[in-house]
Amino acid sequence: MRLRRRPWLVDVEPSRLSVRDMAAEAAAGIAQRPGRSVLTTLGTVLGVGAFVAILGLTSTASGQISEQFNVLTATTVTVKTVDERGFGESRGEGPATGTEPVDSAFPPDSDARITRLNGVETAGTWRRVHFESDPVIAASPEVRPGSSTSLGGISPVFAASPGMLRAVEASVTRGTPYNGFHERRGERVAVLGATAAQHLGITRLDSRPAVFINQQAFTIVGIIGDTRQMPEMLAGVIIPRGTADRLYGPASVESSEEMLIRTRLGAAALIAGQAPTALRPEDPGLFTAVPPPDPRTLREKVNQDLTGLFLVLAAICLTIGTLGIANTTFVAVLERRAEIGLRRSLGARPRHIAAQFLAESTSLGLLGGMVGTCLAIATVVGVAVVQDWTAVLEPVAVLPAPLIGALTGLIAGLYPALRAARIEPQKALRQ
Repeated sequence: MRLRRRPWLVDVEPSRLSVRDMAAEAAAGIAQRPGRSVLTTLGTVLGVGAFVAILGLTSTASGQISEQFNVLTATTVTVKTVDERGFGESRGEGPATGTEPVDSAFPPDSDARITRLNGVETAGTWRRVHFESDPVIAASPEVRPGSSTSLGGISPVFAASPGMLRAVEASVTRGTPYNGFHERRGERVAVLGATAAQHLGITRLDSRPAVFINQQAFTIVGIIGDTRQMPEMLAGVIIPRGTADRLYGPASVESSEEMLIRTRLGAAALIAGQAPTALRPEDPGLFTAVPPPDPRTLREKVNQDLTGLFLVLAAICLTIGTLGIANTTFVAVLERRAEIGLRRSLGARPRHIAAQFLAESTSLGLLGGMVGTCLAIATVVGVAVVQDWTAVLEPVAVLPAPLIGALTGLIAGLYPALRAARIEPQKALRQ
């Protein structure tokens, strides 16, 4: 701009601040106090790093969850009776009273009927045996109710078909599981869960120990140490279904029976549709088969839950980083008042001063974003290597991360930059 109305004034060129000069000034301001600059960027490093690491680890873990889901849950079908109040009502025989046992909806050869279906690996029925009062479960017939050596009220008694032990993938650490012979003859044998066996003090089976349920002896043929499903069986006593039917009656209202079916991968939906008819061709409406949920729905829900939770933590870190940069920039403005006054007196305009401090805070944010992104990528890859997973990093989460750091620095520097732009050169030089 040239001033022509006042001839006593010489021509004055307007003050300019090029992008190159602004970048050089920002770099000089950051390098002038390297220790403070490093500490200032830590908040942004943590915030951006947490943002990228959370998204990467969530995607990686989600992939592993989906894989485990396909292997275990996607091959499981559960069959239940339609009316849990009593099987008689579903058959048109009138509702059960709740105290009188009714015929089980599952036929005695349920395991064989289901395993004949193409795609079924194993299947078994189970229920909890109902007693009028807590049973006395002990390693000796002399034990009475309330004794510290009794499992009564602590451990349940399960009536399960031999296929059920295979369906839950029970690992037998001692002895062997009972089989179809025990089931058909109603033999008084039992399998103990590891927790129940430890409480009873039974660790060896070579002396053919027995467990007494209300003073009725059951020879222990095996001890299971772990299961893939239904871990509550580890704390209980498991007897053959046929034995429970003879001694305590078939399934009642209080102990409704269920079936667990293990299928080959991809066959669960088909088996869920065929199982009720295979069990009761004359009345398949007695049962409802529950197939596994859609793995895509599970994956999306896991992603939403984990991402939503941890992104809040990332936002908190970014907020802390923003406050840190804002505080440091504001302190720098106060310390450099004389420099600001000198620049203003030499022709720098308020917007040039504001741009200089905004460039410094944005550079700090960008630097923190880049470092945080690199650390987050290394963290995701490291966790994947240690866990033997496949690392999953979405470009949409990694590429914008440094820009998020720069935006954080820009926002943090707005107020200090405006304060610096309003400093009067006369007052600044007098201090």
